[in-house]
Amino acid sequence: MKKHEEKMTINGNNITLMRTDNPTNVDYVDGDWKLLSYDVNDPKLRPANFDKPGGSPMTLFTADALRVDLSKRTKEAMSFWHRSCDYHELIFCFKGSIEWETELGNTKLTAGQMMLIPKGIAHRSSPGQTDTENIIVELKIYSDSIEEVVEGIDLARRVEE
Repeated sequence: MKKHEEKMTINGNNITLMRTDNPTNVDYVDGDWKLLSYDVNDPKLRPANFDKPGGSPMTLFTADALRVDLSKRTKEAMSFWHRSCDYHELIFCFKGSIEWETELGNTKLTAGQMMLIPKGIAHRSSPGQTDTENIIVELKIYSDSIEEVVEGIDLARRVEE
């Protein structure tokens, strides 16, 4: 009989269960649950910041401690500085490139790279020098402690060295 390994995370602890049935075999789902997905490449997903210096990203998901925004700043740099006192921002460059100016220094992200802007840090972005659309996914994380946000912060430091 085939065994199915299932790993559960509860309060930060991993528990491994060995099951005889596949966890996806269910009789019914109580409530109106479904998987939500977006194709961030879809041209219909066009945030106001695509071609407007003062434009904002488009919110895709929101929850108590997290918001996910889509940014496609491709034509114009931000015409203002932004400082969030409520959340840390994990910025992931999905496609193209984006340049960031912050109180902690300046950086350029290209496809596949990401950075964390701690809450309270002033920043602004401008499109990188690419011939393609820039697609950025921004995770707004509501937390009092940056250590809670990035458990692997020491790993990130080791990668930079």
